[in-house]
Amino acid sequence: MSFRLAVCAEMVYGELPLIERVRRIHDQDFAVELWDTRGRDIAALAATGATFSSMTGYFGGSVIDPANAHEVLASAEKLIPTALALGVERMVVHPAELGDGGHAVRPAHRSTGGMWLTGLRTLEKLGELGAKHGITFALENLNTVLDHPGIPLARAKDTLALVEAVNHPNVKMMLDLYHAQIGEGNLIELVRAAQPFTGEIQVADVPGRFEPGTGEINYPAVAAALRDAGYAGVIGMEAGAIGGQSIEAGDAALAAFRAAFSPN
Repeated sequence: MSFRLAVCAEMVYGELPLIERVRRIHDQDFAVELWDTRGRDIAALAATGATFSSMTGYFGGSVIDPANAHEVLASAEKLIPTALALGVERMVVHPAELGDGGHAVRPAHRSTGGMWLTGLRTLEKLGELGAKHGITFALENLNTVLDHPGIPLARAKDTLALVEAVNHPNVKMMLDLYHAQIGEGNLIELVRAAQPFTGEIQVADVPGRFEPGTGEINYPAVAAALRDAGYAGVIGMEAGAIGGQSIEAGDAALAAFRAAFSPN
């Protein structure tokens, strides 16, 4: 069973303009992940011919905050035309609003019933919006230990529980195994449990957030578990190259990523 492989253009080939990064990733037969698309030349990105697997799907509000969850929905709707122009398959949302450096805009270190209920209702509405336009919204798990302190309901077990409760075909999980390793571990059991609700998987090694093979995660074993579970979707490398931002380092990182998820 083969996976569809994607690479986040925001984190590799930093010495190149974004359009050239996208072209280089596409030329190596990978799909492309993007973050914030506002202010970017969407027509030029589309003209590269690349397949875009995901992009950030909102720019305001919090999925779990009743005071501003409506901003998530409003901003997601404003981004729909961009997603359609690029042929993006998944629009990514997070459990709460991220600020500078990925920290919580309104830090909270305890989850409440109100947060769960608001998250459920917001995701249900995002599912309706996605169904209208043929797009899936993907809720990404985050780690609160290192990269995203103060984000409630961020652990994989919580994001999975929310997606499972919504039970909508246009709401899935963006299962980030880098974040899950830092916050929870037990990745093989996690991918098995999450498989029916996973829209896309993101990977990077720990520590450092570099390409597979540079840290402690046995990604070939994870790949085997995913095949056994029947997963045949997108796996995206959201990681920097351990060798830096040069073209040579990026090429080496993409080759290592492909090798980790290719059948033996």
